[in-house]
Amino acid sequence: MTDTARIPDKPALEGLESVWGGAWEREGTYRFDRTTATRECIYSIDTPPPTASGSLHIGHVFSYTHTDVVARFQRMRGKSVFYPMGWDDNGLPTERRVQNYYGVRCDPTLAYIEGFAPPFEGGDGKSTKAADQVPISRRNFIELCERLTVEDEQQFEALWRQLGLSVDWTQTYRTIGDESLFASQLAFVRNVERGEAYQALAPTLWDVTFRTAVAQAELEDREQPGHYHRISFHRPDGGVIEIETSRPELIPACVALVAHPDDERYQPLFGTTVTTPVFGVEVPVVAHHLAQKDKGTGIAMICTFGDITDVVWWRELDLPNRAIIGFDGRVIAEAPDVITSEAGKAAFAELVGKTTFSAKQAVVQQLRDSGDLLADPKSITHPVKFFEKGDKPLEIVSTRQWYIRNGARDEALRERLLSHGREIDWHPDFMRVRYENWVGGLSGDWLVSRQRFFGVPIPVWYPLDAAGDAVFDEPIVATREMLPVDPSSAAAPGFDESQRGEAGGFIGEHDVMDTWATSSLTPQLAGGWERDPELFDLVFPYSLRPQGQDIIRTWLFSTTLRAELEHGVAPWANASISGFIVDPDRKKMSKSKGNVVTPAGLLDQHGSDAVRYWAASSRLGTDAAFDPQNPTQVKIGRRLAIKVLNAAKFILGFDGRADAPVTVPVDRSMLAELAGVVERATRSLEAYDHARALELAETFFWTFCDDYLELVKERAYGEPSPEQASAVAALKTALDVLLRLFAPVIPFATEEAWRWSHEGSVHVASWPSVDDLAARGEAGVELLEIAGLALTGIRRAKTDAKASQKTPVASAVIAAPAATIALLESVVSDLRAVGRIAELGFVEAESFEVRDVVFEAPSE
Repeated sequence: MTDTARIPDKPALEGLESVWGGAWEREGTYRFDRTTATRECIYSIDTPPPTASGSLHIGHVFSYTHTDVVARFQRMRGKSVFYPMGWDDNGLPTERRVQNYYGVRCDPTLAYIEGFAPPFEGGDGKSTKAADQVPISRRNFIELCERLTVEDEQQFEALWRQLGLSVDWTQTYRTIGDESLFASQLAFVRNVERGEAYQALAPTLWDVTFRTAVAQAELEDREQPGHYHRISFHRPDGGVIEIETSRPELIPACVALVAHPDDERYQPLFGTTVTTPVFGVEVPVVAHHLAQKDKGTGIAMICTFGDITDVVWWRELDLPNRAIIGFDGRVIAEAPDVITSEAGKAAFAELVGKTTFSAKQAVVQQLRDSGDLLADPKSITHPVKFFEKGDKPLEIVSTRQWYIRNGARDEALRERLLSHGREIDWHPDFMRVRYENWVGGLSGDWLVSRQRFFGVPIPVWYPLDAAGDAVFDEPIVATREMLPVDPSSAAAPGFDESQRGEAGGFIGEHDVMDTWATSSLTPQLAGGWERDPELFDLVFPYSLRPQGQDIIRTWLFSTTLRAELEHGVAPWANASISGFIVDPDRKKMSKSKGNVVTPAGLLDQHGSDAVRYWAASSRLGTDAAFDPQNPTQVKIGRRLAIKVLNAAKFILGFDGRADAPVTVPVDRSMLAELAGVVERATRSLEAYDHARALELAETFFWTFCDDYLELVKERAYGEPSPEQASAVAALKTALDVLLRLFAPVIPFATEEAWRWSHEGSVHVASWPSVDDLAARGEAGVELLEIAGLALTGIRRAKTDAKASQKTPVASAVIAAPAATIALLESVVSDLRAVGRIAELGFVEAESFEVRDVVFEAPSE
């Protein structure tokens, strides 16, 4: 029953977030109760762990709201919802922040210091030179990273709570916590044991700023200015071959010239050799189908390594490696041994220590001096590969790295991954193609080692031979009992710490795992894999993976891969893919572009329900434009939330019960139409189309408020009678249903209004039933529509006469077809009451019209 004391005089949205957020926490509204849960009744969500460094932006609010709508809907459908939250807190941004904040830098060769106190704490540390930063062990460094990320995580959690995410905050994890370290290392150990993880010395994409290897999934092409240089290579007969290159600085690393096998211009040269300009090295002319006949002169130089195509040519044509670029992006001191002439050695010496940019300028001048630069450089713009977080072009260097097999070279594994993609229900379905294209286009196994510090250590050591050299081909892999372990601080099994770095002893692996190597295990991390088998069996495979479209190739694919390798199944039944947030110019919002909007101000100014409404108005997979100067959809959402409160207050003010008989045709018509809305909205939410469900509920709600509520309010205010009871019962029943329909989108306003007449939360109430409404409704829903049309006509007539809507009317006539008149006769009393019409008549006509309105003469 309604407790009128609970209803405020002036309902407002302000403050509802703190009021109901606190109540939900106290009451355990969103707590996952495993004691009574069965596999069949659980809906589990593999929630994206946001990066706990910096700040959340409006895109996070957008996509996480989509997920929360699903969680709330499934909970109201009777599911036991497993909805955890993780924090992705290992990564480069955190490392840099810790260095500046504490004045330290990581040196994995150092021993751990118990109770280490950093030289200072606070400030941005930008005035501290890297050379002045105190070197500390990786374990000490990670501890400082953990200290600093805790503050960010607390701020993020506060914002998520303000937004109203129905997360179970007792189910949280950190990607660098002990449990995550254990799971990540155990999965890697098992990969090694099964032969899925291996180490190799190979060309590696390398970021010279971060000094780390970069995986294929972390690449992005950026258009960059450059130049084509037309250069001559010398033939034995005294002739020349002209090539065009954008990287003349790599001529010392040239290992061959290549042309297409069908190119008649160069077919006579295949199998012969030419000499490189300036450096005088003899290289072969070879054929390969990747050479482009219509690019430049049709023949190109293969260097080790200018780009990924060079790597393909080098591998498939079995060419030598003459790499000259070091890990710092500068030319190394040692010239390739094939440069034997004094002139060539002198030319190379001029390049040593230079960046690729400076080396390019030097080589161009050398080519000019030798006469081998055949024309002025031609300006171009071309795509260049970058690390997605980097600001300098990638280089390709030879390094020893760890890889996990991903199907690139294993057709059977690739087909299993594609099969899992077909098993998953994608929302929207067209996103599946992006996954399939990525799997089909893989060119190499997954490089999972990184030359960083704040990450999961690779649990491996290497024995040292009698000369003190590492035997990399005989890695010592940690046992399960040792995990989690940091090889840079803990001794290898069978050794003690005194043998570290000594001949006959060991060294620890300094590299850490790629961030995705941990994030790819979020189902296992959140679900307690190998530490809570009962929980894991309940929640895995998960019901849903929600995420952004830009990380299908990274997070979604890598998670599917790890689930296949470890469990042989797809990790989820459904994948929901959110679109991007774009600015008013339709450009994707991102931190790198400087057009990101942080959500805190919007939530404070407009209220969380309003912001959630904006997010839920966009379908999955669809980009949404957002203008912070004029957030129209946010304002519409606020108006809806306020209207819900006001309508609820108004309806609950009527005397009467919601379970009274509904007998008047227009009341039954309204409930029948609402039953149709419930049916269609439910179907939409089951298909992960939250935007359509919201649209259906909202459209009905405004019709309900503007037409039906206005039409029957005089009857509802009247003296007790079956007709009055029917109106009140229909109004209160509809309010009950509408609050539940809106609850997943605007949880605070609906909770506030629900508690005025109910004990307990609307968010654990049952989802509205079509059957219950249909039993009280009546087919022929057009009655409500026609009644609304008549009400609109009466209002318009008063407006046209410049009269108030409260102005009494002596008489009016509704002209309409006979069938319409027959329906309207059942609502005559309501129309007369709301329109203040003394006498309302009908006349048959082909079209609908309210006419012959005669206003009562004002009293003397």
